[in-house]
Amino acid sequence: MSFCEHCDGQRFDRAQVLRTLRAIRRSLPRRGRTGLADAALAAAIAAVRAMEIPHIEPLDEESGEEIVH
Repeated sequence: MSFCEHCDGQRFDRAQVLRTLRAIRRSLPRRGRTGLADAALAAAIAAVRAMEIPHIEPLDEESGEEIVH
């Protein structure tokens, strides 16, 4: 499956955010890790993973509107 340049960029950005959140979560000291901080990071990771990123086509030449698919 191939993606347009726009979608590739968004997929890359989302992957970077997920890697950063996971790294932050791993960097928390195991002993001092509070359930609240870990739960907040887990929720943020789940939210980013679940995001639907629409694919926006350039303007439709006939109607002059963007097409989302």
